[in-house]
Amino acid sequence: MAKQDKKKHVPSFSLHRQNKTLKKEIKKCFSQVVESGNFVLGDNVRILEEQISYFCNVKQGIGVANGSDALYLSLLACGVGNGDEVITTPFTFFATAGAITRTGAKPVFVDIDAKTWNIDANLIEEKITTRTKAILPVHLYGCPVEMDAIMEIAKRYQLKVIEDAAQALGAEFKGQKVGSFGDTCCISFFPTKNLGAFGDAGMVLTNNPDIAERIKLLRVHGAKKKYCHEILGCNSRLDELQAAILRTKYKYFEQWTNRRRQIAKKYHDLFQKQSIIVDGVNIKLPHEPTYAYHVYHQYTIQTKQRDQLKEHLKQNGVETTVYYPIPMHLQEVFAPLGYGDGDFPIAEAACNEVLSLPMFPELTDKEVGYVVQSIIDFFSK
Repeated sequence: MAKQDKKKHVPSFSLHRQNKTLKKEIKKCFSQVVESGNFVLGDNVRILEEQISYFCNVKQGIGVANGSDALYLSLLACGVGNGDEVITTPFTFFATAGAITRTGAKPVFVDIDAKTWNIDANLIEEKITTRTKAILPVHLYGCPVEMDAIMEIAKRYQLKVIEDAAQALGAEFKGQKVGSFGDTCCISFFPTKNLGAFGDAGMVLTNNPDIAERIKLLRVHGAKKKYCHEILGCNSRLDELQAAILRTKYKYFEQWTNRRRQIAKKYHDLFQKQSIIVDGVNIKLPHEPTYAYHVYHQYTIQTKQRDQLKEHLKQNGVETTVYYPIPMHLQEVFAPLGYGDGDFPIAEAACNEVLSLPMFPELTDKEVGYVVQSIIDFFSK
């Protein structure tokens, strides 16, 4: 099939189809914001905060400028600062470890679970010191972390928990929404996320009223009253226009999540039918633990022939992406932390072997079939 139709193009991710469907609604909400003349922290932000917090079964949502600031402000609001340590995963986007460093704290990495690619909770306790202030688990690719173990360790050592759910809005651990476990949860609405704005946008979720008030203070230069600054904050407000766009899209969010899960099942079923594709041998398929409701921000496979397969798919018109090619502990900026090759072998192997296949709600079953057939062609050579 792949050899017969090499001109076919399957994007890794695309908003064109979605935007075309929502064009009239987006134009309407855009016009309403313009006509209101209110562009910062208005009604759209307030209502979106209420919608997302209600959806995640959390008491408060605080809109901020982006997901990176959501992490940074959460850490500050939880009292993380100079000299502290925060335990997290080396297999994540830079913002996770970057936010820790911005506070003056030190990221302490723990290797990942080989099946889920999330932080291995069994390895956390041995990294706890007198300086440890918090644990920052990342629900990578939309798959929830094993939160029971995380919360038990945090309770025993009196640590804060900041959930990074940038890729996992709507995911569930044992029937409970991610974001409702930790002291805070950090959401990104970057355009490529499952619920994406037309630019940068983010949100912090929390059940703690004191933390909520502190984040509200931090996002507006530390001022409750205009021009009266109590603490050193920053400018990190969720844009009213972005909030209006997100509210428009939110109506379809659960529908889109269901479609992502359907696409993931289609991929999985087609792969399982092929005798040459043996899970964990030629390729490893995404793992959805029994405790998890995975929202498939990405459908990521793992193969030792990643680079060759990526090139083969490119030649056949299939776009793919590597999330992420370099683990945090081997990033140049974190060299002073003293980590080296081999320190976190499972994370390092993932960086060398993972490949994210096309995944977005508007992807067709026919396109999924073409992607799978192209991969089968590669392994059949």
